[in-house]
Amino acid sequence: MKFKFFPVVITAALTSIGTLFLAGQFDHELPFLQQKQQLPVNYASFSTSDLVKGQPPADFENAAAASVQAVVHIKTQTAGRTVTARFDNDFFGDLFGTRQYYIPPQMGSGSGVVISPDGYIVTNYHVVSNAAKVTVTFNNRYTAVADVVAKDASTDIAVLKVDQKNLPYMEFGNSDDVKLGQWVLAVGYPLTLDATVTAGIVSAKSRAIGINKTASAIESFIQTDAAVNPGNSGGALVNTKGQLVGINSAIASPTGSYAGYSYAIPSNIVQKVVNDLLKYGSFQRAYLGIEYIDPNSLTPQKIEELGIDKNPGVYIAAVRNNGGAAKAGIKAGDFITDINGIGVRTETELQEQVARYRPGDNISVSYLRNGKTYHTTVQLTNINGTTAILEKGQQTAGLLGASFQPLSAADKRKFNIDHGVAVTNINDGIIAQQTNMRKGFVILSVNNYSVNTPEELDQILAKIDGNAQFAGFYPGSNGLYYYGIKLGQDTEEQ
Repeated sequence: MKFKFFPVVITAALTSIGTLFLAGQFDHELPFLQQKQQLPVNYASFSTSDLVKGQPPADFENAAAASVQAVVHIKTQTAGRTVTARFDNDFFGDLFGTRQYYIPPQMGSGSGVVISPDGYIVTNYHVVSNAAKVTVTFNNRYTAVADVVAKDASTDIAVLKVDQKNLPYMEFGNSDDVKLGQWVLAVGYPLTLDATVTAGIVSAKSRAIGINKTASAIESFIQTDAAVNPGNSGGALVNTKGQLVGINSAIASPTGSYAGYSYAIPSNIVQKVVNDLLKYGSFQRAYLGIEYIDPNSLTPQKIEELGIDKNPGVYIAAVRNNGGAAKAGIKAGDFITDINGIGVRTETELQEQVARYRPGDNISVSYLRNGKTYHTTVQLTNINGTTAILEKGQQTAGLLGASFQPLSAADKRKFNIDHGVAVTNINDGIIAQQTNMRKGFVILSVNNYSVNTPEELDQILAKIDGNAQFAGFYPGSNGLYYYGIKLGQDTEEQ
């Protein structure tokens, strides 16, 4: 019986095999045998554009934990002082003479960043500028008295020192690597609170906001929207690696408190100034020997006339005869476009690049003249047009165009005074341009701040907002003389 079904089974198997073979040959013509199409699979990136790559949110935990250990709370106390006031009206001045007023000690606070394990701390000049006593409190509540090693008003940087070892400190990062939109942290002690960390992004670079009113000031801030308030000055601007990329210094606010933007000094400038202060005792400012004009002070017609709207770079209004730019062939009317291969579009970008060098350094400069690009090498100088290292007080002396020396003890007894600085020489500068002050004048005070040394004169001028009034006398003459100068000018020197 079973033999009768065997041919049937064999026939069915052969038929099935044949059917499958034919289907494999002609499946593209048989729609009912089409396989289901697989859904496309792609990576779930934030953007499909090659121009904009999505980034996951940054993790600030490690950077914040390390940063707060290296940021300190600075508290300052000024000494009480007596100021002298005199009536402007000659009649009342002769009748009542001078009057003295006592200003009691003042308290202040800010932040600082430990930059070495042996106790060096960087902060803002304006945090400690008038301080007679400075204390720093670490994150672990330990408090120590700090010495002000050196400070520079033009960059708003000061260096402190505490007698401690093996301190947690922060490494400098490269502020040139900071990019727009990059996440950063602001670490400090705002509003007398304990260590506080806020986050934001870099919203602009090379900002000048005009807050530093000192003569020959340098402003090229990193602008962020990290919340910064009074007390944050001198604190750290930190990248997500925990590196120091700036020193928080200012806020743009109609109220004095945070209103959206904060400003930090780039770490590359900070590091250069700190090195100078520790090595020489003063910031060794380098100059190209040019003058430039702030385009914001010009009319649209003048901008068009000078070609500022048609040429990239920084327009040169004038060159100093003894400056490096003139010796290298650069002329008024040229446009500087590059410093050592780094493009400079604005005056603040130019300032930031040159501020990294010292007098005597050679830099490569590219400039435009009549639409043609030229390249040259410029040897930078100090404010006096030489490559010498300038000591404390000589920076301001060069800017004012005068030389100063403190009075001897014998001179003080002779003139019956306890302070004063003598003008030993007057050259070309602000004093000669704006006053008729003569050699031999004894400066007693500037804006009611007593002056006893050239260094004090430098520090006082650094705090003055635009106008300064010198009060003093000429030996052998009766009465006080007053001279006023304006430190800020439309044309700035670089």
